[in-house]
Amino acid sequence: MTKSRQAPKRERILDVAEELFALRGYDGVTLRQIAKDAGVDVALASYHFGKKLDLFNAVFERRAAHLNSARLDALKACQASAGAAGPSVEQIIEAFLRPLELAQETGDPGWQNYLALIAYINNSPYWGPRMMSKLFDSLVSAFISALRDALPGARDEDIYWCYHNLSGALTLTLAQTGRIDKLSGGKCRSADFQAAYDHMIPFVAAGFREVCGRANGR
Repeated sequence: MTKSRQAPKRERILDVAEELFALRGYDGVTLRQIAKDAGVDVALASYHFGKKLDLFNAVFERRAAHLNSARLDALKACQASAGAAGPSVEQIIEAFLRPLELAQETGDPGWQNYLALIAYINNSPYWGPRMMSKLFDSLVSAFISALRDALPGARDEDIYWCYHNLSGALTLTLAQTGRIDKLSGGKCRSADFQAAYDHMIPFVAAGFREVCGRANGR
């Protein structure tokens, strides 16, 4: 596992659970496996977190507030710098994505595990509706509102479908499946987060403009 055995036991359990859930999903992990890899008794893991589902929730919630704060700060900064004209679609999408890149590039493998776990949950018809809304809907609503301002006259359904496509591209990037590595013969790497977002931002922004401009004949 990625964390030192000297880390506080509660945090060590969370770190190990985060890594295992990201790699194997909820059903592919037992509380006993988590406890074993964390070097603690299963009774201690149960004492701190209760059942496996409670631990799963604790892992998912642990980094969410920090991540949401970083993305909202980025949105507010781009809005402030844009002045009365407001930020462009590209600037809004960049504020949504770049904090993820910065987290992934910290050198802390926990962030990569956590974001891969988000991808797993967001892509699940069971876990997605049960877990994503409570932590991330408020954040997404703030960005949707900013996109409405940047795309005057756009229909709400067009904005939401465009966001749906952004979320899908982001989910695949966070999952780091290695698919693009193989397809490109090594020219692209799923772990090259800067390149991933450098391409995703203009691609998605163009999609928003194309789809959301139809109603106005643009």
